[in-house]
Formats: sequence, C-alpha cells, structure tokens
Amino acid sequence: MTRRVLLGGAAAAAVSGVAVGMHRFPRHSPPAPSSPASPSPPLSPSASPEPTPVGRPGWGGPVAFKAGRVMLGAYLDLAGMTFDRAMALRRRQLGRGEKIIHLFYGFGDHLPSSLDLPAGTIPLISWRGVPYQTILGGHSDSIIKAAARNLARLKQPVFLRWAWEMNGNWYPWGGPNNDNDPQGYVDCWRYLHRMFTQQNARNVAWVWSINWNNRPPAATNRFQSYYPGDSYVDWVGLSGYNLGHESPQTLYDPLYSAYATRKPVFITEIAAADFGGVTKGDFIRKFSAYVAARPAIGAVAWFDTDTHKDAPYNWRIDANTDSLAAYKAMASSARFAG
Repeated sequence: MTRRVLLGGAAAAAVSGVAVGMHRFPRHSPPAPSSPASPSPPLSPSASPEPTPVGRPGWGGPVAFKAGRVMLGAYLDLAGMTFDRAMALRRRQLGRGEKIIHLFYGFGDHLPSSLDLPAGTIPLISWRGVPYQTILGGHSDSIIKAAARNLARLKQPVFLRWAWEMNGNWYPWGGPNNDNDPQGYVDCWRYLHRMFTQQNARNVAWVWSINWNNRPPAATNRFQSYYPGDSYVDWVGLSGYNLGHESPQTLYDPLYSAYATRKPVFITEIAAADFGGVTKGDFIRKFSAYVAARPAIGAVAWFDTDTHKDAPYNWRIDANTDSLAAYKAMASSARFAG
C-alpha cells in the first residue's frame, strides 16, 4: 500500500465553547482504508531542493515561521490511555512536551472557543470539508460564522487545516468527487477565508494541505490547481506516510519544490509503518536529515496512535526501542526546538 485513509470522520462528541479536559477532545471513526494509490513520479533521493529565502517578514501569518526551527507535535491517541496520560508518557520519554496538538472536527461540529492546553502549545484544527455547493450555495454560512467566532475567542494563534487531501478521491470534498473542479475548491476556500476575516478571526493561520500524490493522477487533479493563492494561505502542508518504503524525498519534495520559496512548509500528517528490524527508526532518521536540509519546513505533526480500526498499522513512535530512540534524537535536536 502507498496510501492510507484514517481520520476525517465526524466527531463522536463536539467540543463546546467551554474549557475541557484534554481527554475529552473528539475521537473519530475512520473510513475504510482505500486501495493503493498510483504514486506521483518520484524525485531523485539525491536531488537538492532550490535555495529557499526563509524568515521573511510575515511568513506563517498568525503562527509565525521561525527560521532554523521546527515546531514538532502530534495527533496523540494511545490505546488504554486518556489524553492527559498519553501526554505525560511522551513528556517522560522525550524530555519535552508537544509544541503542536492535532485535533480533528466534523464540519458541523462546534469548533472550540476554549482549550485546556499546556502553555505555549499551538492547536492544529483539521476541519472536515463538504461538497462544494454546500458552501458556495450559502447553505453553510451559519456554521462557518460560528466556527470563525469560536476560534477567534481562543485569543491565541491557531492552525486551521480545512478540507485536507483534496487532490484525492476518498473524501466528499475531493476534486474527483466534485465534477473534477479544482476551481470549486479554490472558491470554497476563499469564501471561508473572507467570512473568517469578517468575523475578525485574525488569529487563524490557514494551512492548505494536500495528499503527497494526486489520485487519480489526472491532469484535472494536479495539486497545484487547488491552490487558493498566496493571499489566502499562510502555510502549505501535506500528508505523507511511509507505507511502501518511500523516501522522504519522494513523499515531500513535490510540494516543497513547488511552494517553499513562497510559503513555510508544514508536514501535517506523517508516520512510518514498521517493516521489521530498524526500518521504522531508519525512516525517522532519514526524515530528520531531510528536514535539516530543507530550511522552509517549519512545523511537523506526527500521527502518533495505535487506536484506529480498519488500519492495521501501529503508528506509535515507541512501537519499538529503536524507533523511540530515533524519534527522541530528532525531537532533541536544535532543528526541532521550535
């Protein structure tokens, strides 16, 4: 397999506009995994990216990009543990807390207006999309306005990733499921962005996040066609999992090469399957070296979980002692001290 479909189901319980304990954040029922994807043509693993002018004023919007530093965090859901216990375990293992906490919400859920997060932690809100006409027809204006007002009430910077992986055919907001109309996606994104601005949600950093390869790999489904424009995007991101011995270059270089001179890069979903031995740790070490060589990468959210049914992978960073050691070394490096 070279592609997985995991999160994105509607929340089992909405988070209201009051402070909640970390263990009460929504959990999700994942859709069944898709069939293997046809990968995009890989770049050479030895290929060097173009030099990137980084650290320019305003990079990252409300969540500022820090030159030379990566904000490292995770979607964290460990079997048999509350969120608080899982966070405490990772802090003991790594000697540090998560800089980013990844949370998933359905489109009709109440986005949070208050979060009980450790000081200095930045939430990454992945907010499901809907078919394009549901938005462009004005049918969801009340939902969008409420979401904007709630996030504005957080009174802290927040990443918002709306309708991710739109260049795939597994979600109802994907272009292939909307008459192969990338412009419709762009119009929806700009519609939401304008409405959030009208509601004064100026603490929101907009994260446009693709899947690492286009599926189907058709001319009408190129990820670049879904880009809303520099004025509407603060960070560019992608989902890329090591499911078939892919190199970091294969997974992440197409996006990096396309946008790293224009926007900071956020690896919004990443994990590695365990193929035995030290394969999981080896991918983490390769990824750490990859990021060190690409200065425009400013944020990474690991998919650190072992709870997803219909997905036979243990994505935990401590799946074995070598993978935990590799992850700890990466998390302890100066590059990941953002």
